[in-house]
Amino acid sequence: MVYNKEVENGKYKLLGFEKSKNLAVIMVVSTGRVVKVKLADLLKSEIVDDLSKVEVKEVYRKFYSGENTLTVYDVNDRHERSWMTYVVLNLVLFALYVFTNVAAAKLVYIEALDVVVTPGVFLYPLTFLVVDILNESYGLRLARKAIYFAFASNAFILVLLGFTNWLPGLTGWHLEAPYEQVIDHVLSALVASSVSFLFSEYINSYLLSKIKELTSSRYLFLRVLLSTCFAVIIDSFLFCFIAFYGALANDEILKIVYVQIVIKMCFAIFNVFPAYAARSLFKKYVVGAQPA
Repeated sequence: MVYNKEVENGKYKLLGFEKSKNLAVIMVVSTGRVVKVKLADLLKSEIVDDLSKVEVKEVYRKFYSGENTLTVYDVNDRHERSWMTYVVLNLVLFALYVFTNVAAAKLVYIEALDVVVTPGVFLYPLTFLVVDILNESYGLRLARKAIYFAFASNAFILVLLGFTNWLPGLTGWHLEAPYEQVIDHVLSALVASSVSFLFSEYINSYLLSKIKELTSSRYLFLRVLLSTCFAVIIDSFLFCFIAFYGALANDEILKIVYVQIVIKMCFAIFNVFPAYAARSLFKKYVVGAQPA
């Protein structure tokens, strides 16, 4: 009875959506007239106050899910598989982040190119891919939470490693001095990566979200490439100068920066393909597995 009363007294009724122009199709009940209103304008108008709760829910869902993109917001039942996928992506981001930091203690000389790089430079670009997948599938807010989680975990490891270096070692242990040197270098790399990671990933996620909004969720390759390229440049400069300033000459640091940018840019191009694959798998095995 309550529902019927709401329908009788309602001035407006939601008929549906026009996907191509991101419009809501509204009927004026008293006259039968049909009007089309932009979702953003609809949510600011008095019309939305007169719609039923079910209709308001549909409007908000359409507004936040984007024009052509199916995200977790569209899943009525946010089931276990969806959040387990989110947890796995967080752990992958954390593992890649920690590995690249620890591996930064070793400098690798590539004789054929006459360049010096760290082992992590070949895997670190994958962190941008993971953030892109999180942003694409779960939205900017949850992608940023994953970045903050990795950053906080890194800071926690930094504190623990510093504590182990402070503990008195066994007398005569031949690895005491090398261990302290490695830990000191790793700590400097962790500090440098913490700053570069936070800034670069934040910019990466923001640009990805902004470009997605400007292109109406189209051209995935464009937002992955542009967001990653900007983030790569910022990350390389911040990390190298914080980690190696004073230990290497500025021209040597710049050489490492340029090499890292080139390598990471190549990975940025490669990241486009797994980004498309990840979006397809998410729709098929996470959203598609939603119980009816």
